[in-house]
Amino acid sequence: MDIQRTVLWVVFSMSLLFLWDNWMRYNGKPSMFFPTPATQTQPAAAGTNGGKRADVPQTAGNASIASPSSVPGAVAQAKGEIVTITTDLVKADIDTLGGELVRLELLKHKDTVDPKKNVVLFDHSQSRTYLGQTGLIGGQFPNHRTQFAAKPGPRSLENGNTVQVVLEADQGGVKLTKTYTFKRGDYAIGLRHDVANTGAAPVNPSLYLQLVRDGSKPEGESRFYSTFTGPAVYTSADHFQKLDFEKIEKGKAEHATKSNDGWIALVQHYFVSAFIAPENVTREIFTKKVDTNLYAVGEIFPLGTVAPGATVSNESRLYSGPQESAVLEKLAPGLELVKDYGWLTIVAKPIFALMNWIHAVIGNWGWTIIVLTILIKLLFFPLSAASYRSMAKMKTVTPKMQGIRERFKDDPQKMNQAMMELYRAEKINPLGGCLPIVVQIPVFIALYWVLLASVEMRNAPWLGWIHDLAAPDPFYILPVVMAVSMFIQTKLNPTPPDPVQAKVMMVMPIVFSVMFFFFPAGLVLYWVVNNVLSIAQQWVITRKISGGQPA
Repeated sequence: MDIQRTVLWVVFSMSLLFLWDNWMRYNGKPSMFFPTPATQTQPAAAGTNGGKRADVPQTAGNASIASPSSVPGAVAQAKGEIVTITTDLVKADIDTLGGELVRLELLKHKDTVDPKKNVVLFDHSQSRTYLGQTGLIGGQFPNHRTQFAAKPGPRSLENGNTVQVVLEADQGGVKLTKTYTFKRGDYAIGLRHDVANTGAAPVNPSLYLQLVRDGSKPEGESRFYSTFTGPAVYTSADHFQKLDFEKIEKGKAEHATKSNDGWIALVQHYFVSAFIAPENVTREIFTKKVDTNLYAVGEIFPLGTVAPGATVSNESRLYSGPQESAVLEKLAPGLELVKDYGWLTIVAKPIFALMNWIHAVIGNWGWTIIVLTILIKLLFFPLSAASYRSMAKMKTVTPKMQGIRERFKDDPQKMNQAMMELYRAEKINPLGGCLPIVVQIPVFIALYWVLLASVEMRNAPWLGWIHDLAAPDPFYILPVVMAVSMFIQTKLNPTPPDPVQAKVMMVMPIVFSVMFFFFPAGLVLYWVVNNVLSIAQQWVITRKISGGQPA
């Protein structure tokens, strides 16, 4: 019985500790467990670099050797013409100065802070810097600071299923043509670069693709749980690697630097932007600090020697949209890993696959969560039953245990001996109530991350007042029911003989309910259903044992 209480006490204490630590990290204060995050300030305004003009490159733009340091990192100081493309899924702004993707609005996803607005990923404003930049290095060639000319053409999908933006610039004897291709029903943007040598001598350019973002968290992130925001790199040799802005700030980011496959990305809760280049093409991968609280992750592709009059091409894709597993798996190997389930991915992926199957039948994510909870409860029914039987038996002998404590309170050794004799006489396993719970913990944690990470829950209604399973319950009905269910569970468990422990166990429902007030409704729904099923199972077993019936 003491072991049970110790396990519960440790779980409770660690939960409070991690809750407090997440709150501290969210507010930019030092963490007790993780490295201190880089100071998050406002993104550098366009055209500034610590008081200097941002059009001054950090390194020589005419470097003859392709390397990350020769990629222009500063933001362009001015803007050209904005070309706006509208599809059924996105509204994109491309600046002819540099041919940058400077704004991308997702038309099917509402903003967390203001549901009347759509989610905006790429942006170039006072509050956010998030850009897609490409260009050439290896000479005075067109890059993301060069003025391009946009060819005329349609800017929406009114007359077809694709729409293109063609941008051209000629500099240093090289003509660079960028072609953005948008498709109906697709978040992946085709991006083709045609490099033509218009001079009289051979050239040796390299193409770079880079994503630039400030290091601040997205607005509307919860203070009660932490999600990852930052760059990610994937290669077949080194697999998936997440990179902290803090380590990039200090120049200590460790990741694959050379490969002939893979992708680079910027990840935030529910969404991702990733440059996906062709396979079997040599590339160099880099991360770097661009400006104050501004960072880049990118790739460099040597294009080889281009003879006068010759043209070389590179076709890549830029996916920028929701982290939908089925879509990401088809785009590129390993891209679905940006949907981060942490160290329990091996458990979480089958759980999400089961959820998808249930949803295909039911068609509602709220009811899917309920059915999934019931299935998991049935799977662990024998373990839960063993745990509840043990606790029920413990409850029946609690008076005897209290008598032993009183009788041997000055002799701990004899107290433990008497307790073990009582356990043997009553055929009670002191670990019987804990081990079944410990076995289930990885599954419950994995399910927690599945519900927290799945964009499918975002803006997904359940019934009545729940219009978004990824947002907190607007009327706090589910958290209140959660608190009541936890209180009932506490009453069903054996009362700890220690008055302090007894009070703590009674306060736990209140503490956890406060936390659940700010959790997504989908998570709270899962816990409510799980608690209700647990209460029913525990009540039946306790009633049978206390009434002398076989259980």
